[in-house]
Amino acid sequence: MAHGIPSQGKVTITVDEYSSNPTQAFTHYNINQSRFQPPHVHMVDPIPYDTPKPAGHTRFVCVSDTHSRTDGIQMPYGDVLLHMGDFTELGLPSEVKKFNDWLGGLPYEFKVVIAGNHELTFDKDFMAELVKQDYYRFPSVSKLKPEDFDNVQSLLTNCIYLQDSDVTVKGFRIYGTPWTPWFNGWGFNLPRGQSLLDKWNQVPEGIDILMTHGPPRAWAKEELNETSATVALEYGFRDWVPKELQRVGCVELLNTVQRRVRPKLHAFGGIHEGYGIMTDGYTTYINASTCTVSFQPTNPPIVFDLPNPQSS
Repeated sequence: MAHGIPSQGKVTITVDEYSSNPTQAFTHYNINQSRFQPPHVHMVDPIPYDTPKPAGHTRFVCVSDTHSRTDGIQMPYGDVLLHMGDFTELGLPSEVKKFNDWLGGLPYEFKVVIAGNHELTFDKDFMAELVKQDYYRFPSVSKLKPEDFDNVQSLLTNCIYLQDSDVTVKGFRIYGTPWTPWFNGWGFNLPRGQSLLDKWNQVPEGIDILMTHGPPRAWAKEELNETSATVALEYGFRDWVPKELQRVGCVELLNTVQRRVRPKLHAFGGIHEGYGIMTDGYTTYINASTCTVSFQPTNPPIVFDLPNPQSS
């Protein structure tokens, strides 16, 4: 499928043959299809905060993985805040309340939030299994009583919370979902392949902005070609983990984004090392992880301007 051209007709995504190995998938598709090479695929410089917003545009401010470390974050001007999850360490109600208080002090007209794998209490199935265990992997969470977290989402009174759902804000249709490939048994983890694809199949077509916690499978710090600049590995589709020397994004998510949903913006976090912006010529991909790999909240919020949808 040509980049930059919206898909035509009904597109069905199936489990990719390289689903279980995102690193191998990158190598295969890049060598055999040049899928992740310029001119369409390239890095994008962030917009300076003092850049005037173009007329007829909405400015989105993207953050993720703040992990209860919001006190020192300098938030730029914008219209809509997008937070892609991991706003707490463990999803404790006290952490959620602190995050909600922070949101309440921000001036944005709309604030849209999804959960991440650290929001353990937001994942009801995870919590049901946790209380059955005879050991305490997460002692402070395990000690919670069901009544402490049954309605934890209701603590987020200063934002729109999305979980496998969508909302229309200022004419933009935004869909949010928290699921990520299994990683050390945290919240909202699912096996690669059909289990995750079932979640991505819930994303409706016609979405302008897709918010996920984790990245799609990616391209990253390699020579895109002999004449292009070398792109840092950690930049790819924002899923490269240098410490593990592997990619950890989801191939089915990437295929869903590029071949079926085709949003204008796909915003995510999850992989702290992957902070930054890329485009495939049609969709812009933003990894807005605020915390670094050492959990220091030093990556600045990313702003992104989108032209306002034409009224029907």
